[in-house]
Amino acid sequence: MNQEVYHIPALLVPVIQGLDIKPDGCYVDATFGGGGHSRAIVSELSEQGHLYGFDQDSDARANAIDDPRFTFVYGNFRFMRNFLRYYGVDAVDGILADLGVSFHHFDDPERGFSFRSDGPLDMRMNRNASRSAAWVVNNYTEEQLADMFYLYGELKNARKFASVLVKARGKAPIETTEQLLAAVAPLINPKKEKKELAQVFQALRIVVNNEIDALRDFLVQSLESLKPGGRLAVITYHSLEDRLVKNFMRTGNLEGKDARDFYGRNLSPFKLLTSKPVVADDDEVERNPRSRSAKLRIAEKL
Repeated sequence: MNQEVYHIPALLVPVIQGLDIKPDGCYVDATFGGGGHSRAIVSELSEQGHLYGFDQDSDARANAIDDPRFTFVYGNFRFMRNFLRYYGVDAVDGILADLGVSFHHFDDPERGFSFRSDGPLDMRMNRNASRSAAWVVNNYTEEQLADMFYLYGELKNARKFASVLVKARGKAPIETTEQLLAAVAPLINPKKEKKELAQVFQALRIVVNNEIDALRDFLVQSLESLKPGGRLAVITYHSLEDRLVKNFMRTGNLEGKDARDFYGRNLSPFKLLTSKPVVADDDEVERNPRSRSAKLRIAEKL
C-alpha cells in the first residue's frame, strides 16, 4: 500500500524537532496509520533505538516498517501502558499522537467516514468493534442523539438534528451515508454545508470510536510512561481534543486544575514547550489541505 496515499503526515518537521529524538532512545507513535511520522522517527534512531507503532485499524498493518528498530502493535492507544509492559518497556523517551483521520479512511467509501461519497454508514476505526455509525443513528434515543451532536459536533441546533433522524429512521433504517445526508439535508445551511456536515460526521465518529474517553486514557498513560525529560507531542484537529490536550499538558490532570505548593509554585509534572500550538505554514497547507486544522502541542515531563 502506498503510504503517501494512505496518509500524508502533518507537521512532520516540527514533530521530529519537538521530540528531540535521542538515537538510542525508545519512542511510541500512538497513531501509526500510514507510518509517515514513524519512518521519520526510525530514521533518527541508532541500532539501539526502538519505536513502537500503535494502530487499531487492521488496514494499517500493511504499512508496518520492516526494520528491527520498529515494532507494530495492533491495538488501541488507550491500552498503551499494558502493551508496553508486555514488551518489557517501563518508560520511553517520547510519545507522539496524531489524532487526525487518515486520507485512507476518508477516501474509502466502504469505511463511511466521508459525506463526499456514498457507502455503508460505518466509521469504525476497529472493524471488529460491534457498534457502527448506523447502529448509533438507528438505536440511540432522541435525547442521546441530541447530546451527541451538541457535545461532539458542537451543533447549536442539535435537538433538531436528533429529531429529523428519529423521524427518518421511523420510515426506514438509515444505513448509508447518502441516507444520512438526505435525512439532515433540510437543516443544513447551504452557505455552511461542508462545515455543518463535517460536524455531523465528526460527532458520529467520536461516539462510534469512543474517541474522547480513549484520548483521556492515553494522556494519563503518557504521563505514566514517559521518562523524566521525555516528550509528549500531540496533533489535534478540533477544539474538543485541543482543549483536553492543552489543559492536560498545562496541569498534568484531565480536569485542567492548577496544582500549586505553599509558595504558589506550579506543581505540574510537565513543562510546556509550545505556549501556542504549532500550525502548518502556507506551503504545507498547499501540499496537504487537511493540515489546515492541525495543531501541535509539545510538553516535556519534569
